[in-house]
Amino acid sequence: MTTKINFNGEIHDELNISVMDHGFLFGDSVYEVVSTLNNKFCFLDEHLDRLYNSAKAISLTIPRDKEWFREQLKNTLIAAGNDESYVRIIVTRGVGEINIDPSSCEHPNIILMVMDVTEYPKSYYEKGIQVALVSIKRNPRDSLNPNVKTGNYLNNVLAKMEADKLGAQDAVMVNPWGFLTEGTTSNLFFVCEGHILTPSMECGILSGITRQLVIQLAKENGFHVEEGKWPGEELFKADEIFLTGTLKKVMPVSNLDGRPVGSGKPGPITLSLLRLYDDLLTKKA
Repeated sequence: MTTKINFNGEIHDELNISVMDHGFLFGDSVYEVVSTLNNKFCFLDEHLDRLYNSAKAISLTIPRDKEWFREQLKNTLIAAGNDESYVRIIVTRGVGEINIDPSSCEHPNIILMVMDVTEYPKSYYEKGIQVALVSIKRNPRDSLNPNVKTGNYLNNVLAKMEADKLGAQDAVMVNPWGFLTEGTTSNLFFVCEGHILTPSMECGILSGITRQLVIQLAKENGFHVEEGKWPGEELFKADEIFLTGTLKKVMPVSNLDGRPVGSGKPGPITLSLLRLYDDLLTKKA
């Protein structure tokens, strides 16, 4: 298990950064997580596009172009030498005064972390996981827009802590108006009477790369997909529930708030999409 950290173009085994970096002080940063398959980056272009969009949304100018990221990520991946890797790309506001005003931060920092990946247990995909519909509300779009992938993650941390206390592996959050949004690090889908439903962007969610691919795969394979607004209690009517994300891929949910979802096992539509997504990854690798 090898970890390599690229800091502004220099590769290290370990890294210490200034406590005056606003990414540390205030969560003033943006980030992406990229997985590999056969030691090749999965959907790197899409992740870099979203990184730049997130930075633009918080008026953070990234001092390097996308080609620089591709080259540095490749070099760091080679240096790490793992069979498969977890890759985290972080751009912080940089070092500045202990003041939330970012104008004192003149040089953003770029951190590329490459480490051995820890995969989810196979049992999660064979049996499904437990989730809890938690009381912690997802940030509203006009406060801290969930579609901007920042290092300010306390909202999600609190939701995950509540789920842990309830004996669940993940949380599902509603927004301040009671409509379903997403999990702590994943997008939410559920199936009712053969229709695949997923909260729309208007509910306050991250535009997940895996989410978009799953929607595309579902439509291409004849499934009906609807993006919309549903109150939290609608989730208890679902025949199937699954989560999507870079590392989770398509993860079945078999239990919601201590109650079985459908038959209590991963449903046929979920399993079909899991296979389709795995096939897509294999073709891309």
